[in-house]
Amino acid sequence: MLPRPGGPSILAGILASELTLYAFFPSVEILAIMITTSIAFLVGLADDRKVLGGWFKPLALAGCAIPIILLGAYVPHLGFPLFGSVNIPELYLVLIIFIIPITGNTINSIDVLNGVASGFMTIASFALTISLFIVHNYDIALASLPLGFVSLAFYKYHKFPSKIFPGDSGALTLGSMYGVIAVVGHVEIIAAIALLPAVINSFLFLSSVKRVIEHRQIKANPVVHTEDFKLMASTEKEAPITLVRLILAHGPMTEKEIGFTIFRLALFSAALAIITSFMMGIKI
Repeated sequence: MLPRPGGPSILAGILASELTLYAFFPSVEILAIMITTSIAFLVGLADDRKVLGGWFKPLALAGCAIPIILLGAYVPHLGFPLFGSVNIPELYLVLIIFIIPITGNTINSIDVLNGVASGFMTIASFALTISLFIVHNYDIALASLPLGFVSLAFYKYHKFPSKIFPGDSGALTLGSMYGVIAVVGHVEIIAAIALLPAVINSFLFLSSVKRVIEHRQIKANPVVHTEDFKLMASTEKEAPITLVRLILAHGPMTEKEIGFTIFRLALFSAALAIITSFMMGIKI
């Protein structure tokens, strides 16, 4: 039996790295990253131990954003490429509360195949780190490095065929940390672009099921197995639409082939995010 969840090992790697950074470069931003990520891990661990309602994780992850606000580890303006920054003090607080549930659940929703969540997060997080260096936010760029390296290390054992699964605790830890870095690093738009394939997957799923629901509660699977052990898109009307189902629309593929297709999409989005970071200092 495969050990699950692998979230504790992910959190341990992140905290060990962030605590070392905090010892040399103490800041409220690094503190916010550690606290919010740890709480998100506990939310995922609770869901790993006992399947909770569909609304539990979004609401609980919204609460995870509170330390960011209490520590004041944010600047209440939103930066856009070509148009500069918009100062939105009250609205930005609401945005913070929404960002963590969105990024956390987005990564959790794409954790459907061996290695996809960790591989995707490796690509997106390193793109975010590069973008942070480009916009001269060096402190947060350093603080974001553990996310990429921990994801990469976990991918070694999570890739097909998996020796370990992240579980909700691991996926929510990775996704929530990504969201915190986006907030404290003032790169929310860039972070969203790097995460586009996963965001599209979540949007397709929610728009097709039309409610917040646990993936374990889905009655009809979006994909089915063929006789030669490949995956193909389901023909059932009740099956939700997902990114994997769209990829399989042209025909059956192996799990490994689907994973690499998602990674190519992630690399494309990562490139767009990096290009966007160069445009952040340009105004028209």
